[in-house]
Amino acid sequence: MSNIVETLLNDNLVGLKPYESARRLFAGGQDWLNANESPFANEYTIDSKRFNRYPACQPEAVTAAYADYAGVDISELLVTRGADEGIELLIRTFCTPGQDNILICPPTYGMYAISAETCNVGVKKVPLKSDFSLDTASICAQNDVNLVFICAPNNPTGTTVNANDLEQILSHFANSALVVVDEAYIEFDKDNTWAGQLNRYPNLVILRTLSKAFALAGLRCGFTLANLPVIQALLKVIAPYPLAEPVAQIAEQALSARGRANVELQVEAINGHKKWLQEQLAGLPGFRIIGDIRANFVLFHSVHNKALMAYLVEHGMLIRDQSKQQNLDNCLRATVGTEEQNQRLIGLIQNFLQQTGVSA
Repeated sequence: MSNIVETLLNDNLVGLKPYESARRLFAGGQDWLNANESPFANEYTIDSKRFNRYPACQPEAVTAAYADYAGVDISELLVTRGADEGIELLIRTFCTPGQDNILICPPTYGMYAISAETCNVGVKKVPLKSDFSLDTASICAQNDVNLVFICAPNNPTGTTVNANDLEQILSHFANSALVVVDEAYIEFDKDNTWAGQLNRYPNLVILRTLSKAFALAGLRCGFTLANLPVIQALLKVIAPYPLAEPVAQIAEQALSARGRANVELQVEAINGHKKWLQEQLAGLPGFRIIGDIRANFVLFHSVHNKALMAYLVEHGMLIRDQSKQQNLDNCLRATVGTEEQNQRLIGLIQNFLQQTGVSA
């Protein structure tokens, strides 16, 4: 058999381990509570009359609607194939392969590092403190980075970022690096958005998505908010037609006044279910809530981690094992599902504890 792949493969990809998405880890399941998806599925209409034409690179109906929603000027916004494409575009645009670095603060979202590694860009790591706050002094000591990625609320800890810490980081890197605040879960922590600070900080970039609160993970639609020079640079790199016509049509409907009102109601419902799930998990023997609940999931520590995970998978209940993440030994993350799914999760855990001789 030919070894052409081994011969031609980029050197920086030889040891790369791909991102373990929820669908890659498990091919099937009854209850999907491992990908931070919304439990809601909303109805939309599609008009196929323009399917024979290439779509606009930046469909104005979508960009104008999201700019209004985020409270920014339309010139300060770029729509992408999910926030993941925004991450990759930033790295490809502002980092030279084999020379430059990004900075991440683990435990955090895994695609920052993987996107950098696929582009042969270095990854500097400054772990979060024991309370999952930013180690601001250590971050500011890293002066050889082009991009600083900060997830707020953070996945998988559910914690927010102290405003003073972020202001210090933005000021420190004012002339040397872009500070990228990933607000994928901001609808669950809306008072802490940084979208209104773009005018103050030319080096501030914000990532957003319709995947979480808008219940459109399958749509792959995200947004990058930044000052005009950053957006113009990204437009040099983005694909000619990043947003498919059906995606644009659905995004426009989701961002309508009716769609946004619906999102608020669904976020309120998820927050109520989240509080119940947190209380139930905290009351189980050998379980401890970790971090905060400012997103749409609950992170918890369990002394039964491996056995419990295997039991849940066996019964079609899929949550996420975060034990490989830094400082998250024996931690599991459960997405907030429907009331029925949340109750089934707790019921399965209680059954597991009873079978293992632990009183629940």
